[in-house]
Amino acid sequence: MIKADFEYLSKIPAARGIAKSEWRRVLERAGGLISNFKKRPPDYLRLLDDGRTLRAIKVYAREVKGKFDDVVVLGIGGSALGAICLDTALRPLFSDRSGHGAGASWPRLTVLDNVDPALLVDFESNIDYRRALFLVISKSGATPETVAQFLYFQKKVARRVPDWQKHFVFVTDPHIGWLRRLAGEISTEKSSLVTFDLPEGVGGRFSVLSAVGLLPAALVGISVDQLLRGARVGRNRVFRGNPVAKNPAFALAAAQYLLARKGRSQQVFYVYSQKLRWLSDWYRQLLAESIGKELNRRGQKVNAGLTPLGALGVTDQHSQNQLYLEGPDDKIYLLLDVAKPRRDLTIPYNGRWSGLEQPGQFDYLRGVTFGELFQAERRGTLEALVTRQRPVITMTMDRLDAATLGEMLVILEASVSFLAELFDLDAYDQPGVELSKKLTRQILTSARCSKLI
Repeated sequence: MIKADFEYLSKIPAARGIAKSEWRRVLERAGGLISNFKKRPPDYLRLLDDGRTLRAIKVYAREVKGKFDDVVVLGIGGSALGAICLDTALRPLFSDRSGHGAGASWPRLTVLDNVDPALLVDFESNIDYRRALFLVISKSGATPETVAQFLYFQKKVARRVPDWQKHFVFVTDPHIGWLRRLAGEISTEKSSLVTFDLPEGVGGRFSVLSAVGLLPAALVGISVDQLLRGARVGRNRVFRGNPVAKNPAFALAAAQYLLARKGRSQQVFYVYSQKLRWLSDWYRQLLAESIGKELNRRGQKVNAGLTPLGALGVTDQHSQNQLYLEGPDDKIYLLLDVAKPRRDLTIPYNGRWSGLEQPGQFDYLRGVTFGELFQAERRGTLEALVTRQRPVITMTMDRLDAATLGEMLVILEASVSFLAELFDLDAYDQPGVELSKKLTRQILTSARCSKLI
C-alpha cells in the first residue's frame, strides 16, 4: 500500500499563501477529471488487462530458462529505464558473473542505454555471446541508437552461432517500423525471430508495465503477475473520486500544479531506499517529457514544465542538502520511504569501543540498528526542510516487493497525466525529443557526405 502525506505543506507559509479559492478551483476539477480518466483510461492503464501478452511473456520465459547467462536490453530512454528500475528494486544489488544473487539460477540483466563506445567495449569484455539473449526495444522500430547497437551485436552473435535469430527478441510497434519489417523478412518456416508488441497508444516512458518492462523482468525471475496485481490496485485508487483522502495521484498532481504556479519550478524526488534509486531516474523522464512543453493544447506558447531532480537518501544529504536548505526556494520536495526493510542489521556498539573516542561520544548508536539510523536520517532531512519552510510531500511504501512497486509505478504515471490536464498539456507527445533525433540524422548525413567529397 502507498500512503501519501501532505500535512507538512500546511506548516509552510508559502504553501498557505496559495489562496483557498485556488485549492477549491483545483479540487472542483477533480471530480470531472477523475471521472473522465475512469471512462476513457489512457492506454498504459488498459494494458494492465492484456492477458494475451502476459501469457506469451511467461511462456517464452519458461522456454528459454537456463539457456542464457545474460539478458541484454538494447534500448534507450523509456525502452531502458523501466527495466533497470524493476531489476534493481526487486533483485539483489550485488550479484556474481551470471547474476545469481543468492544462488538463484537466473541470468544477469544488462541494459545498454547509451552508445558511448567505452560502455560497449567494457561490456564486450565480460560477455559470452553464445549464452546471451538480446532484447531489441524500440517503439518506432527505427531509433538510431538501438538500430546501431543491433547491427553491431547481430554481427558479433552471427559469427559465433549459426542460428543467431534465437539470440534476439524484438519489442516494437505491432505494424510499422524497420524492426517489424525485418522480423518478417528473416523469419522462415524453420526459424523465426520472436517479437512482442509495444501497444500503439503507449509511449516509451509509460511502457514499463508492457512487454518493454515485463519481458526482461520475467526473464530474470521477477514475478510479473505480482507486478500487475499491484498495478491494478494502484489503478483502482487512481479511479477513486476523493482526491486528497483516497487518490494520491490526483493529490500529488494538485500540489505540484499549485506550487509550480507559485514559482517552484523544480521537483526533487528524494528516495530513501538504495534499491529504488533507479525509480527516481525513471520518474525524471516521465515528468520531464510529459510536462515540459512549449505549447499547450490550444497552441498557446506556455513553456511549461517542472525540472525533475533525483536525490538518494542518505547519500545526497551530504551532497545536496546544503543547497536544498539554504539555496533558492524554487523547489518542491517529494520524499519517498519504504516503511519495512526486508532485513535489518544491528550496529555492534555497546559502550566505548576503543580509547580514541570521548566518553559518551557514540552513545546514540548504542543498541541501534542500521534501519533506525536510516530512518533517523530521513526524519532529520524532513524536519530540516520543514524548519526552512520548504514545501514537502511524503510518500511511503509499506514494503518493497513486486506488488507494491507495481502500485507505485501506476500512481506516479497517473499523477503525471493529471498534472498535464491541470496545465492543459498533452502528456503523451514529445516534439522536442523528435527534433533532436531529426538533427542527429542530419548531422550524420552531412558528415558522411563530407567524407565522400
